[in-house]
Amino acid sequence: MDVQYVYTKKRSEFGRPCFFVDEGPKLMENIMPNREFHNGYIFKNPVNRSTQCSSVLAEHEVNTIRAQYDQRGMNHTEGGWPREVNPTDEEQTLRFKKKIEKDEMYVHTVLQLTHAMEHCILQNNAINIYEEYFEDVESATLMERCSARTLNVYRDPNKVKRPVTHLSWSPDGGTRLAVSHCNLEFQRRSPDLSTFSYIWEVENPNKPQLILKPSVPIVCLEYNPKDVNCLVSGMFSGQVAFWDVRKGSTPVDMSILEPSHRDPVYSVLWINSKSGTEFFSSSTDGQVKWWDTRKLNEPSETLILDIVKGEEQILSRALGASCLEYEGTIPTRFMVGTENGCVISCNRKGKTPAEKIVSKYTAHVGPVYALQRNPSFVKNFLTIGDWMARIWSEDCKESSIMWTCNHQAQLTDGAWSPTRSSVFFTTRMDGSLDAWDILRNQKEAVISVKVCDYQLSNLRVHDQGQLVAVGNNMGTSYLAEFSENLAATQRNDKVLLTAMLDREGRREKILEARNREIRLRQRTKIADNSHRDILERETLNKPSLISDPAVQNAEKEFFTVIEMELAALKAETEASEQDEEYGIKPEVASSEETGRKKNRFLKDEFEGANFEEEDCDEDQDVEGDDFKQQ
Repeated sequence: MDVQYVYTKKRSEFGRPCFFVDEGPKLMENIMPNREFHNGYIFKNPVNRSTQCSSVLAEHEVNTIRAQYDQRGMNHTEGGWPREVNPTDEEQTLRFKKKIEKDEMYVHTVLQLTHAMEHCILQNNAINIYEEYFEDVESATLMERCSARTLNVYRDPNKVKRPVTHLSWSPDGGTRLAVSHCNLEFQRRSPDLSTFSYIWEVENPNKPQLILKPSVPIVCLEYNPKDVNCLVSGMFSGQVAFWDVRKGSTPVDMSILEPSHRDPVYSVLWINSKSGTEFFSSSTDGQVKWWDTRKLNEPSETLILDIVKGEEQILSRALGASCLEYEGTIPTRFMVGTENGCVISCNRKGKTPAEKIVSKYTAHVGPVYALQRNPSFVKNFLTIGDWMARIWSEDCKESSIMWTCNHQAQLTDGAWSPTRSSVFFTTRMDGSLDAWDILRNQKEAVISVKVCDYQLSNLRVHDQGQLVAVGNNMGTSYLAEFSENLAATQRNDKVLLTAMLDREGRREKILEARNREIRLRQRTKIADNSHRDILERETLNKPSLISDPAVQNAEKEFFTVIEMELAALKAETEASEQDEEYGIKPEVASSEETGRKKNRFLKDEFEGANFEEEDCDEDQDVEGDDFKQQ
């Protein structure tokens, strides 16, 4: 905007005064018409003419017209029948067919059609259209450079932005994306904060297709893998809800507050069942509950994540669950990531709680944010937490078989690629999205994309492997597309990845066996020397109050060194006393140390030096030399 200032001044204050006088018109010039020009005049009808003396200043806006899609149904019925014949009645149709076949023209018509059909058949027989000409030729290796780009951005329509807590692709090829928004800060939510979540069409980022309007904010939202219209959600209040998009934007059914979770539900997953209506949920209250959408009054089963072995499980000792993992090919097994960095492997078929909790893996320093099995190698699973991602094997419980480097920013989520087994994606708090290919490079990501300047909270990979949806803590979701070489499987990928995982698994097993052997030796050594340690502590009046085996081992080594030094001093004293008793001269001393000591004594005595002052220093040097040689 231009800054303007208008100077005002009276007309009488500058220039000569104006005098106005009434005067009639004056003829300045008179041009008479030319008759010759009139003969060349051509009449034109109509005539449009405009005159503009000043410059034209105009603003133009051009916008493409968006296509409006509408879904309509159509009924296909069999046609071509006469009006008096009902196509749905088998007797009438059979009667009409027999009548037509008895007609004389029917045979002639069929014979005429056979010539065209026979011509097409002969053409197909001449050339084998199904022959594979290049079947034996090996496919060329795709050497495409890794690249990525952002396709669409889906923003929270509300004025007060809320973090994206979960993403879910629809099972119909990923044409829709369900996004849940919730502020998880306890008692810091403003009263006017919206509780809405959205379902977006992938091709239309301007307006959500459906707005979900619950009474409580949604923490996680998951599509039914067998039904495009059904979803389940975990709520901030600990309840679970069932949704059907055909019945509107409100939940069809919601669980009662009393039998539900005590904390927000962070994960819900569908279970492979005959009815297709069962799912289970987990929360930071330390419980895993199984539900049926046909009856949400109470859970069908509950598991308390108490890993302390005992007859009774106590909820106060349970570990809070931060994420869930379920593989459809192993219907009875599932895994739980906890807040203290442990991963618990569970078996639903167990009769007792102790049998249901199979094993435990100490994975990360902080909470486990993501947990997923490899789609091709179900024995190997990926965990995301603290500053690194780890790849585990079910056979190695003490340590992971592979892990990434420590990042400067913490990781928040991760997932395997569903199409290429060696590729997985991770998100970071600095707004970066990383793609890893362990067959190509294990030290760093093959490509890192700076999606935004805010913290990325979660991630979800499309079934085709090229599209990745990520959400940040400002309520914005991004759709990123990666190059084809990160989604297409090469010919030897599965063989190479199998060899790599087996090799790393064997290496970790060898290291685990060696560590167990070292610990067994230490325990045996501690048991053998326990009586001696007690006597030494009683002698020195220094009882040990530390129960750490490493500290106790260092303490024993310390007392052993002291005992050896005292024995060396005693032996040296006895040898010097024997030399003085038998009158052995320095020149014929049997010991080099004894000779050096006696020579030093004779020299000091001869020179009149102060023997008492130097003898202490010399004795200390000799004792140190004796201890080193011993």
